[in-house]
Order: sequence, then C-alpha cells, then structure tokens
Amino acid sequence: MGRTEIMEFIDYYKILGLDKNATDAEIKKAYRKLAREHHPDLNPSDKEAHKRFQQINEANEVLSDPEKRKKYDQYGKDWKHADAFEQAKQQRGSQQSYGGGGGYESFDDDRFSDFFETLFGAGSQRSKVKYRGQDLQAQLTLKLSEAYNTHAQTFTINGKSIRITIPAGVENGQVIKLKSHGGEGRNGGPNGDLYITFNIPNEPNLKRDGNDLQMTAEIDLYTAVLGGELLLDTLAGKLKLKVNPETQNGTKIRLKGKGYPVYKKEGQFGDLYVTYQVKIPTNLTERQKELFRQLSQEK
Repeated sequence: MGRTEIMEFIDYYKILGLDKNATDAEIKKAYRKLAREHHPDLNPSDKEAHKRFQQINEANEVLSDPEKRKKYDQYGKDWKHADAFEQAKQQRGSQQSYGGGGGYESFDDDRFSDFFETLFGAGSQRSKVKYRGQDLQAQLTLKLSEAYNTHAQTFTINGKSIRITIPAGVENGQVIKLKSHGGEGRNGGPNGDLYITFNIPNEPNLKRDGNDLQMTAEIDLYTAVLGGELLLDTLAGKLKLKVNPETQNGTKIRLKGKGYPVYKKEGQFGDLYVTYQVKIPTNLTERQKELFRQLSQEK
C-alpha cells in the first residue's frame, strides 16, 4: 500500500540557492538548473532527490509569481494567510476612535504585533475575525502496479483518517487537492486544503514514459536464432510473445495498447515497448562447443 508523509515548511529562497534580492531571470535560471539536476527520471531510486524536486517546483511556483512572492516576502511562512490578515487589519483599523485632537489613531507596531498574534491564534480571543486554516501538503508513494489500477487508499494526517479513490494512470509528481482537508480554520473560518503529491518511481525493469511502458525481456541464444515463444509478465498480466527467428540482441518490439492507462480516460492505454536481451549460454559441454566451432567454420 502507499504511504504518506507531511512535508515541512521550506524556505523557498534557500531551496533555489538565492537571496531575497534575486531577479526574475535569476529565479528562472536557478529553477531550470535544479529541476534538471533532481528530476525523478535521472534519479529513479533516490527518494531524497524526488522530495527535493517537489520542493524546487513549489519554490518556483511561488517566487515566479509576483503576487505570491510579494506575500511570501512580507509574511514568510504565513504568506497564504496574507489576504485574510489584510482584510482583518482593515476592519480593525476602521474601528479605531478619533483622538481628542481630532487626529486618527494610528495602527502602531505594538498593536500590529498583538493583532498579528491574535489573528493567527497566538494572542487573546478578543478578535472575532474569521480566517482560513492553513493548507497542508503531503506526499503519497505508490508502486507502478498500484497506480496502474483505480483503487482506494486510506491514510492518516493530523490524526484524521482520510479515504480517497485514486484514478488509474495518475502520474509521478502529479498533485491533487482535497478541499477542506487541511488545517482547521479559526473563529468559524473555513478549513484549509490538503495537497497530495504522488511519488511513483520507476522499477528496475519497468520504466514509464508518459502513457507508454519500457521493459527488457531476456531470451536464450537458441530462441533468438531459431525463433520460439516467450511468456512475459506485465502489469496487464501474462502475455505470450512470438519471437522471430534470427532475432538480434537489442531488438525492440511494440505491443499496442499494453502500456499504462490514460488518466481519467477509461479503456485507453499507451503502448508497451519490449527490448530483447539475448543471453549467451555458459558451461557448454565439449559437444556443444564443437557444434559452435563447426558453425563458425561454415559462416
């Protein structure tokens, strides 16, 4: 079964190796370089590289968006609450009384700090401002064979059991949103959302390429030379293949419709590409060696 883990808050600038004064061009350049370096296809068995790749994408999504970056620079880890805070701040300001001299009472630093803490749950309960709960991010690791079929998964986040149906063909790195399954809202505000990123690594002899699958199949020398049949284990079940005589090592065949299911398109599949690897016989008897000698002399 798949497993989940909560992903911690990350410093987006640190992830991209930049400082807060980085230009848009520097952000774009750093993202492209790191994304190539940590791409899952180049690190199929490196779980840390997969996690790093997701963090790099998340950092780029925020820092490459001027509005999101502005909020992040101002509020840090609480940037997703920026709109709620600004709205509440305005409501608080509109309720200030005029002083004896007729001047409007300012929203000074002490009040700002106190209100910030109150808004995010660290201060008194005087404020009745409703604000949205924090969005959460989790990673769900599946095997290729699990993601091949539509199935249900149950996992626990923040003490709550969540059951979801995962459609066949979900991709590595794909993100889905579960509305209102994030952090709890305060003062009657709505819950945040839960974002699940799928980690579906390739297997030693099975690689996914879009909706296609790539694998190798070993055949003995005699079958390669004379032809024959091969029983192949695939995600679609066992398949019987006809091997043509004089099949060369490295020959690739295409099995149409035997690849990966197309996401949310029932009945549609990619193709399966099988590359033959000819196994050279070992521990030959003298008789067998003599036969090979005769063949070599006849060529």
